[in-house]
Amino acid sequence: MADKRDYYEVLGLAKGASDDEIKKAYRQLAKKYHPDANPGDKEAEAKFKEASEAYAVLSDAQKRQQYDQYGHAAFEQGGGASYDFNMDDLSSMFGDLFGFGGFGGSYSSRRNGPMKGANVRTSIRITFDESVKGVEKEVEINYKEECEHCHGTGAKEGTSPITCPRCKGSGRIVQTQHTIFGMSQVQSVCPECGGSGKIVKEKCTHCYGTGYIQTKKRIAVSIPAGIDDGQSIRVAGKGEPGSNGGPRGDLLVEIHVAANPKFQRVDYDVYSEVPISFATAALGGEVRVETIDGAVMYDVPAGTQSHTRVRLRGKGFPTIRNKNARGDQYIDLIVEVPTKLNESQKEALLAFDATLGNPSPEDGGKKKKGFFKK
Repeated sequence: MADKRDYYEVLGLAKGASDDEIKKAYRQLAKKYHPDANPGDKEAEAKFKEASEAYAVLSDAQKRQQYDQYGHAAFEQGGGASYDFNMDDLSSMFGDLFGFGGFGGSYSSRRNGPMKGANVRTSIRITFDESVKGVEKEVEINYKEECEHCHGTGAKEGTSPITCPRCKGSGRIVQTQHTIFGMSQVQSVCPECGGSGKIVKEKCTHCYGTGYIQTKKRIAVSIPAGIDDGQSIRVAGKGEPGSNGGPRGDLLVEIHVAANPKFQRVDYDVYSEVPISFATAALGGEVRVETIDGAVMYDVPAGTQSHTRVRLRGKGFPTIRNKNARGDQYIDLIVEVPTKLNESQKEALLAFDATLGNPSPEDGGKKKKGFFKK
């Protein structure tokens, strides 16, 4: 027992933790490491069993008292008490903790009960404008339709699946083992029927015993306004078929939004640049600003410096959860410097520069009263 961790440490609790704290801590660990959520992960399975063992002791007032007094020695053979730990103990735990909608009921019994089908993933590309306004699209996926000949049973026409002789239809087998806790019952999925409790002796010749025919199907997807690149849309009931009467999984459609050369999106805000002339920057005036809703006029204040950033409230993307709320648009006003001037323009510009006290070639480079001193 020297390598066994302290039960309170396993649940991340102090020794005086309340019953509610113990239940809450175990709930979180059980959801995180449950075998159904981590198929094939041996490390997660080990942590799940460790947490379940700790909860089984600490949630029982008598066992907890013995553990607090003697530690793990309380449950060793010949110690102050004995405890047979098996999956049946977990059944009542999950029933109390999660109800039958989540991890409720026995873990093993759920194997041959109704199971929801797997989700199917695909992707679709839309334009920047479509992400602004929302759009209806269709995606084509490989879809499993129920075989019309066997009606999903997988059995040849005129025959039916039979009850598995090994597990007697339960979908699980129970083995009794000797453990450090004493005699323990370990339940596992029946290898003969795969947990369904049924065996198909004569397979359907149309679906080859699968119960489904794979076809191409076009599914309508409603993409809301404000969707961002990389987000996904869930279409309920369009995934893989469930087992043992369980519902279908869902279709998850990842959205890829094409870039727009005019706008850059950050969350629900939009960023863009607007060129303005030197005269407009100095004297002020209206400029045309492109937004995702169309062009608007913005009044530039006199004396605006290049790269001044201003905000247009409510001109960003609509939020998905609240259609009445929107982000903002931020525009950088960039003063354009002309690269080519004719002679009259050069003379006018030099004359203007001279009024600011800057030196001209005719002055021999002598600076007059400076701009910052005026």
